[in-house]
Amino acid sequence: MEMMQMKLHQNKRQVMIFITLILSWEAGSESIRYSVLEETESGTFVANLTKDLGLRMGELAARGARVVFKGNRQHLRLDPDTCDLLLNDKLDREELCGSTEPCVLPFQVLLENPFQLFQAALVIRDVNDHAPEFPAREMQLKISEITIPGKVFPLKMAQDLDAGSNGLQSYIISSNPHFHILTRNRKDGRKSPELVLDKALDREEHPELRLTLTALDGGSPPRSGTTEIQILVLDSNDNAPEFAQEFYEAEIPENSSLGSLVITVSARDLDAGSFGEVSYALFQVDDVNEPFEINANTGEIRLKKKLDFEEFQSYQVDIEATDGGGLSGKCSVVIKVLDVNDNAPQLTMSSLTSPIPENLPEILVAVFSVSDADSGHNQQVICSIHDNLPFVLRPSVENFYTLVTEGALDREQRAEYNITITVTDMGTPRLKTEHNITVLVSDVNDNAPAFTQTSYTLWVRENNSPALHIGSVSATDTDAGANAQVTYSLLPSPDSLVPLASLVSINPDNGHLFALTSLDYEALRAFEFRVGATDRGSPALSSQALVRVLVADANDNAPFVLYPLQNASAPCTELVPRAAEPGYLVTKVVAVDGDAGQNAWLSYQLLKATEPGLFGVWAHNGEVRTARLLSERDAPKQRLVVLVKDNGEPPLSASVTLHVLLVDGFSQPYLPPPEAEAAAAAPADPLTVYLVVALASVSSLFLFSVLVFVAVRLCRRGGAGSAGRCPVPEGHFPGHLVDVSGTGTLSQSYQYEVCLTGDHRTGEFKFLKPIFPNLLVQDTEREIKESPNCRNSFVFS
Repeated sequence: MEMMQMKLHQNKRQVMIFITLILSWEAGSESIRYSVLEETESGTFVANLTKDLGLRMGELAARGARVVFKGNRQHLRLDPDTCDLLLNDKLDREELCGSTEPCVLPFQVLLENPFQLFQAALVIRDVNDHAPEFPAREMQLKISEITIPGKVFPLKMAQDLDAGSNGLQSYIISSNPHFHILTRNRKDGRKSPELVLDKALDREEHPELRLTLTALDGGSPPRSGTTEIQILVLDSNDNAPEFAQEFYEAEIPENSSLGSLVITVSARDLDAGSFGEVSYALFQVDDVNEPFEINANTGEIRLKKKLDFEEFQSYQVDIEATDGGGLSGKCSVVIKVLDVNDNAPQLTMSSLTSPIPENLPEILVAVFSVSDADSGHNQQVICSIHDNLPFVLRPSVENFYTLVTEGALDREQRAEYNITITVTDMGTPRLKTEHNITVLVSDVNDNAPAFTQTSYTLWVRENNSPALHIGSVSATDTDAGANAQVTYSLLPSPDSLVPLASLVSINPDNGHLFALTSLDYEALRAFEFRVGATDRGSPALSSQALVRVLVADANDNAPFVLYPLQNASAPCTELVPRAAEPGYLVTKVVAVDGDAGQNAWLSYQLLKATEPGLFGVWAHNGEVRTARLLSERDAPKQRLVVLVKDNGEPPLSASVTLHVLLVDGFSQPYLPPPEAEAAAAAPADPLTVYLVVALASVSSLFLFSVLVFVAVRLCRRGGAGSAGRCPVPEGHFPGHLVDVSGTGTLSQSYQYEVCLTGDHRTGEFKFLKPIFPNLLVQDTEREIKESPNCRNSFVFS
């Protein structure tokens, strides 16, 4: 047993409580007692419970008051409006308490929020609604005529189901000269009649007498019951049977099998013959004596019906021994029933709260009572639950327990608990009762929606159709019900330059994102915004995620030729000396593409030429160079068509027409080799500097004179001037034609300066350093000012 107790202590939380079979509900000063008459109509007012408990008006309803009786039989109820205590049904004291007096029904008034328990009792007062009844309508006695006056003859008792003063009080007998009646109080509280002989009988005079026995109760008015006594006067039978003991005691366990021997009684008769033969019988067969039977010959009392200690703890059985002449004797047998542990504990649930909110500690989950119908050690019980549950049992008043949460619960970790309450008694063998309850945890909005990603990157190809689904965001909420329903929204953009409301929209229910307009990569390559996910709890919780939309380029822009200009009023003519060597740089086709990546990779090719094989175009930079030596047979005017094509899919292209004039006496262009540039960058000694400055001065004066001469000659030759000029619009090219992103083929602007001398056979082509677009105009003007000796100069960018 010790090992079992240790094991139980290790595996379960145990709380020990001792429950007695007969509860003393009146012992506490806090116990309130109410009294009603039995058979009172249902709904009758019993008490003002609010006043009796000292509570405020309406507090009973606010705290969820309820009345709890043992065994869940609700004899009283609370009025839902006034909270007065009313009878729930008509009560029958005899059915509820039997012969027990007083008839007390204990109950509890249970209050929740906060938990409180008040002890109370309902006393059912008896009304005289039952008359005494005899077990038979006629009794028979055989009395010898030689019986001495004063002899007492026991009679069968009447029964009255009422109690107290309304119960059986006395017996009377009809008037006669031979007998009177006595009322004797028994040890079990019942009253038995005894017939006393006052005057000797004479069989020859009266062989038979008939008397009326009446049983009276103490009601007002009194009720009565009667039976007839038939007395047969017998001829001389001198001795009546006599028992060895007038009072017998016996004990029998309640779980004894049928037919078990209880006790043997014995009586003898001193007469001889048939007058000395004794037979045994139960003096009175009723509900009390029903479990037993007696052998008429041996006097053995045996069990014929199962016993129940919880129903009757003892029996008083009267045994009658009768001889052959009709004389009889009587004895009493008190049979005590011994309790065995044959009743498992009982658990009565008074209150159960489910679901219970999460995140709150010390929540009252259930209120219940435990009991055991056995007695003594068999009545002691242990109440426990499993260790791995966040709940604890706490004993309350009397035999009540409360089940409360041990700490705050988290519905997201566990939303349902199956709790088994085990009640075990201390008897041998131990009996137990298990009661299962399911407790649900209700959700509290304590979790914000969480996006599956902190940031999302979406790709959209430009020129998309409006209302195109471009992607989705998703957030989940571990709460339940409305607390887990997520609504998506676009958050205001901190960048006021991005018209977010006109670019994208979001489905509030599923997080699908849509492009509202057709996106243009060249106008907007990327933008980002934040989306919010908000649940429908109270208060609502939310979270954010970053969405970056990248616009993918489509090949929707054809190459645009910056040089030579195609919208000029007259075509631009390039001058090439006939003495030019192969590889001579004639000009450079400059083009840009508004797209990006490989869509902006440009390639050049010579589509048409007046003299095929005379000129060639470099595929990657658009430079037009001579492919061979020029000859006199080559036409002086050459027309070249150059195709500029991007690398997109499908590829787009543009073409440009070049006019080349082959001239004689045009000076070779001065293009410093790379080694000369490197040498110029190196520091020079002072003597070299002086020589260079002097040479440059003399050359400048000579060149200026030549230019003046050429200019005068050109002005006089009006017709020839138009063939040697290129009309150039003033100002710089529009900024949108200049690739400033660094992804196109022309990352910077270039300037080309052509200086013409008076001699048509010589000329100068100067390739200047690149300049930035925002300085285009200023640099162009400054370059012109710095080259006053180049009067006829053309600047292209």
